[in-house]
Amino acid sequence: MRNLQGKRVAILATNGFEQSELLEPRKALDAAGATTELISPESGKIRAWNLKDWGTEVPVDVTLRDAKPQDYDALMLPGGVMNPDKLRMNADAVNFVRHFVDENKPIAAICHGPWTLIEAGGVKGKTMTSWPSLKTDLINAGAKWVDQQVVTDKGLVTSRKPDDIPAFSEKMIEEIAEGKHAGAFAHTHG
Repeated sequence: MRNLQGKRVAILATNGFEQSELLEPRKALDAAGATTELISPESGKIRAWNLKDWGTEVPVDVTLRDAKPQDYDALMLPGGVMNPDKLRMNADAVNFVRHFVDENKPIAAICHGPWTLIEAGGVKGKTMTSWPSLKTDLINAGAKWVDQQVVTDKGLVTSRKPDDIPAFSEKMIEEIAEGKHAGAFAHTHG
């Protein structure tokens, strides 16, 4: 396990995030020494979706309105269908994600998490994976989609589902330890 001491990782989520896809990678980041902060458009607490029903509530560390993306070394985007669908419709959330794309900072997205990345112009020219229902969305946005447990492309780490979390967490920590990737993302916005 690599040492992420001194690295700050933003976890962007809202109500309806998949419980295991936020809590387990966050635990791995914390164990590696990173400082993680849950950022959300909501204040107080947000509620997880746990497979087929509502799950636990998780405290929000910083509201999106108060969060400064330049304060973070990396970004993690958990899945769950509702969570990224709400975030990709939120201009502040999309702009927050776009900072990490533009600055070539490591980004880790699992399951439905890449939906927000599409809105932020962060998938064109990338080899990625996701929950299978996002395959066409990602291809249409210019990504090369593959069905693999974990895919890394110049600082972008993606996985398909909760079963992939151990491999996802390991690769995410590796990429955050490496830091910025020069010229990692193709810019697709004006």
